[in-house]
Amino acid sequence: MDARDLGDLEPDDARPTSQQIANVLRAAILTRRFAPGERLPTQTDLAERYGVARETVKTALRILRDDRLIVTRQGSGAYVRAQTDRPVGLRPHIEAAFEQPQVTIDFAGFSSETLHGAVQEPLDKIRAGRLTPESVQFRILLPDLGQPTVVPSRAEPAGDDPAVRERAARIARRHTEAIAETVGELATLGLVRHATTEIRAYGTTVLSKLYIINREEVFFGFYPVVRNTVSVDKQAVPIFDVLGKDVPLFHYAISGDDGDAGDQFVEQSRLWFDSVWDTIAHEYTP
Repeated sequence: MDARDLGDLEPDDARPTSQQIANVLRAAILTRRFAPGERLPTQTDLAERYGVARETVKTALRILRDDRLIVTRQGSGAYVRAQTDRPVGLRPHIEAAFEQPQVTIDFAGFSSETLHGAVQEPLDKIRAGRLTPESVQFRILLPDLGQPTVVPSRAEPAGDDPAVRERAARIARRHTEAIAETVGELATLGLVRHATTEIRAYGTTVLSKLYIINREEVFFGFYPVVRNTVSVDKQAVPIFDVLGKDVPLFHYAISGDDGDAGDQFVEQSRLWFDSVWDTIAHEYTP
């Protein structure tokens, strides 16, 4: 949709021009004239359309971002959220990241199962020649399940159980190894100039998940603790486990605006990940 197709401002409207522009864009988003994931007109185009300064447009976009209707990406523009009525989905943003020349995915969580599902399609597109990034780099940070943990653990009688931890470790190995093998194959085949997967572990009980995409976007979510019955050594065992799949993820992106809360969350997420990675994390032992 072009900026010229947007509605006009009301000349008698006493509200600030930035608010009026935000209202026009909001109406276009909510009536799906801008589709989920679609890029909005540029700040320059909007400024010319309404005869205002770019700062006025930036203020209008900030209003929409605060209302969680759009996300802004530094150097790329403003986009309608993939889902405007609930926390945004991870997959479309990971797929968009693989359209860039350099792809970096940092993940900290329990098993990387959701990550594995989200990256399968873009990795397949690289194999098919439909995506051509120059480099792909994964860093995966997992709990050290060789050490006692609070979760996963046996529920009856309550306490740490090496067999319960080994079951969880098998799940993590399955998904991390699948990612590493696929990425390594891309490099071997010469489809990507530089492709690596590094996996490290650290002693902790993991109750949240974190994705850092191209150092510019962050998805964060909580793992609810649930009581579950699973098969361990062919016996039904009640355990305390984390619920990881399909939990809501909250999205933050670099906007370039000084003091923006999203910018601060992304920056602090990068600092946290790097600090753990470079200090207490150690090489992952399958």
